[in-house]
Amino acid sequence: MQTHPNLLFVVADQFRAMCLEPGGDAVSTPFLDALASDGASLAHAVSSYPVCSPHRAMMMSGQYPAANGVTHNVNSQTAAWGVGLRPDAPSWAAVLRDAGYNTGYIGKWHLEAPVPADAIYGTGRLDDGRYWDAYSPLDRRHGFDFWYSYGCCDEHLTPHYWTGNAERHERVDVQGWSAAHETDVALDFLQRAAGAASGGSGGSSGGAPFALAVSWNPPHQPFDQLPEGYDTSYAGLSPAELLNRPNVDLDSDMGRKAATIAPLYFAAVSAIDAQVGRLLTALDDLGLAENTLVIFTSDHGQQMGSHGLLYKNVPFEESMRIPFILRGPGEFSAEAAANTVLSSVDIAPTLLGLLDLSASIPAQMQGQDLAALLRTGANTTSATAEGAGTAALYYYYPRDADDVDIRGIRSSSTKFIARFQREGGLTTELYDLIADPYELHTITAPTLVREHAKTLETALAAAGQQWSGADALKALVEQA
Repeated sequence: MQTHPNLLFVVADQFRAMCLEPGGDAVSTPFLDALASDGASLAHAVSSYPVCSPHRAMMMSGQYPAANGVTHNVNSQTAAWGVGLRPDAPSWAAVLRDAGYNTGYIGKWHLEAPVPADAIYGTGRLDDGRYWDAYSPLDRRHGFDFWYSYGCCDEHLTPHYWTGNAERHERVDVQGWSAAHETDVALDFLQRAAGAASGGSGGSSGGAPFALAVSWNPPHQPFDQLPEGYDTSYAGLSPAELLNRPNVDLDSDMGRKAATIAPLYFAAVSAIDAQVGRLLTALDDLGLAENTLVIFTSDHGQQMGSHGLLYKNVPFEESMRIPFILRGPGEFSAEAAANTVLSSVDIAPTLLGLLDLSASIPAQMQGQDLAALLRTGANTTSATAEGAGTAALYYYYPRDADDVDIRGIRSSSTKFIARFQREGGLTTELYDLIADPYELHTITAPTLVREHAKTLETALAAAGQQWSGADALKALVEQA
């Protein structure tokens, strides 16, 4: 008999949390709404480094960037600096495979450091000479046995993949919207899993459990590469309806640009929601739903004009907060869903805990297993600032000696950001996320700033994290 639940882990790139919130973005997501209604949707899931590779590396390894090797987005330039998921980094997939799971990965990976051959056999060089796409050798797939993946390719209508034991030069090229094709592959995987579980007749009565990760690139740009029959109704909405957050200046150049992109972005979000519906329907039809933990999340959000910005990799809510929906087996605490802060490094150990494998969490994982907290809701309001599920660290690593080096800490009610630059020294921002959810007013009261600086200093020390601004932060804390 199967002793552990199955896992369906779904990631949509650049899918911001506001798309799924009541009163949030004006976008229709009926299948994700139903998934959240049947399970739980975390209000404070945070991308600790809201850009693709760093979050994905933390999500897979449960380690902070300095430990897992991914301090920047992975491409040929940063690979020359040594950036890339380390071969010896732990992963939740490896733990599950060792526990007897049938593991699979479909879609975008973006954790492998490109080598020169990838410029030939992958997507190729961009105008600036960098190349991002990369083949992942068999011994660098971190616990996934079934493989239908690529590194980084923003060609939604002409995607390509490396499958199984294929060599670097043996990629598969596909015509059609990438998310729909990857869902087709996932449905085949689920069909085989159901057959294996029941000896060929469907259902989930026995055999090895499965753990399938599906990683879609949309709604990431290019925004105009949409599937046939996509929802065109968003084009009929006004800029004020599309961009309803008060931190968007609709009369600015960035606001106007965001208003042009928003109908396409929301159309992609709705199209992604339809693919979620296909997966959930398959779980039901195959008799797998009852014993499958389903998680839907993202690697980061998108500014979409908020604070005069369009994309991500900044410490604002539109970039940092991500969806994190869980459904069955078992119940989740509504209190925990509303109050628990889940950071990037917490995902891997928490996932293992939810699959009843807390005892198998690798010691190298630096995140916290919040499974019991999510199940019971215990201590979600009384835990200390450095306790389980109460805060998430924020990271931005400098690209050169003159770039800013940023650390921060976000709780369910406040956010403190500290920026250090060699020439400019230390500057800070403090926000009250309850009174000021759109981060329009920075708190400057010295006592409050020092208190939160101390909280960040303590959290960095507890996590064993080094930072170039540590001495300046300490000096701020110790000011009379």
